This record gives sequence, C-alpha cells and structure tokens, in this order.
Amino acid sequence: MMNIVFVIVLALWIYILTVLKRGKLDFWYFITGSIGLFVFMLIKVEPVVLVPLQKSVSAVAGMFGDMTGIYEGYFNKNIVFIATGDANLSMYIDYECSGIVEMLAFLSLLWFFPMYHTYEKVVLSIVGPALIFAANVLRIFTICLIVHVFGGGSYFVAHSIIGRLVFYACTVLLYFFVFTKAQIIRQKVGGFRYDTDNTDLS
Repeated sequence: MMNIVFVIVLALWIYILTVLKRGKLDFWYFITGSIGLFVFMLIKVEPVVLVPLQKSVSAVAGMFGDMTGIYEGYFNKNIVFIATGDANLSMYIDYECSGIVEMLAFLSLLWFFPMYHTYEKVVLSIVGPALIFAANVLRIFTICLIVHVFGGGSYFVAHSIIGRLVFYACTVLLYFFVFTKAQIIRQKVGGFRYDTDNTDLS
C-alpha cells in the first residue's frame, strides 16, 4: 500500500514540475523540485546509505584519532572512545552525526539549481557530499580534541556548540562557492559600453 502511495505522489510531483516548467515559473520549479527530491530521498535513499555512512564516518574519524592518540574509533559499533584525565567517554555516531541530512539537502538543491550543466552537477554530486563528509569528520575530531584536553565536563559545549559551529561554518563555505558565487559569476546582468560615435556636435 505504501509503495502505491509513493508512486502516486511521485507521479503527481513530476506532473507539477512539468506544469511549472512549461509556465516558466522558475522559482516555484526550484522550490518544488528541491523539496520533493529531498523528501523522496529521505524515504528511499536514507535507509540504504545511513548505516554504511555511519560506519565510514566512525572509521575515518577513528583513523585520525589513532594517528594523534587523542581517541579510539570502533567503526563496527559506530563508537568513538575518548580517554580524558577525569573520565572516559564514548560518543555514538548516530543519525545526526552521520551528516546524511545535510548531504541529501545539498544534492536536492544542486539538481534543481539552474546555473550548472548536467556534467557539472554530476561532478559536484561527488565533490559536495565528500566535503560534507570531511567537515563532519573534522567536527568529530574537534569535539574529541576539546574533551581530551579539557575533560568530560566540556563535552556539552564541545558537542552542542563548538562542534556544530565548525561543521556549519564548513557547510556555509561549500554553499557559498557552489551556489552563491556561481550565481554571481554566471548570472546575465547585461552589458555596458560607452558610445563610440564621435559625431561632431559643433
């Protein structure tokens, strides 16, 4: 039953997109397309990639922990173990820590963004999520470093404030270069030139 509802909603979404496209309602086409694609990917893609993504984040973050000796990663259990002077903490790489929502949001916006050709979108569909993944690893490393240096009492500030600031700062930079800067550079704003007609007005 759920699959039938999904197919019906998907078909309706595609039909609405064709109407908006024919009507040249670019803004609503972008909004409707991006939101719809995001929701559909949350339903169909997220359950498939979530667990492998969690393990990948745990493995890569754990690799940097092992290299620096700050913490240990156990990717089989999606756990990062931090040894501090006053306590031993374990951080579970859960849904939020995986970065899956941010990746799907980026892809949804990208594929309905009108400033890129298809081949450029394919490349950015690889580069963008990879950079979000790297930003997430940096976030986890930052959290573990702060807890390692300042103790278990700093976990809340490190996780809820500083770690998120690091991650979203990196994400904002990515969005700026991919969306804002591209639109500024490629947007047609018209031309300007001086009149070269040297007509004698005397």
